[in-house]
Amino acid sequence: MAKILTLHGPNLNLLGEREPEHYGNLTLEEINKKLGILAMDAEHELETLQSNAENVLVERIHTALADGIDFMLINPAAFTHTSIALRDAISATKIPFIEIHLSNIYSREKFRQTSYFSDLALGVISGFGLLSYEMAMTAAIIHLNDSKVIE
Repeated sequence: MAKILTLHGPNLNLLGEREPEHYGNLTLEEINKKLGILAMDAEHELETLQSNAENVLVERIHTALADGIDFMLINPAAFTHTSIALRDAISATKIPFIEIHLSNIYSREKFRQTSYFSDLALGVISGFGLLSYEMAMTAAIIHLNDSKVIE
């Protein structure tokens, strides 16, 4: 059994209410529930954390190694384009991760098209709403079951 940590960045607590044309109608709780089912079906453990505070996310990444986290799914949200601190924390742990976005950041405003994480990630999944998370979890499970598949 592997441990998967899913981190959700700022404003994702407002999913279901905030700009549904970009982010859909599902709540964060519904997304986490679906991810939990996928992880459980694969006999893995899922932990989730959403925070609007950069330092909370950085601290959780710092403790991930000691907690035995094997893989991370990360939707940095607005921190995607601004947080060198999160990038450095992720880089320091060397825990494999997939970067996730509900909307297609490359079809949005110019400032949203830059990510501080993409070059460190095993992959980036963007633009598919809930399916972005589901595809990322599926890829994480495949990676955990056979790390030679995704490198």
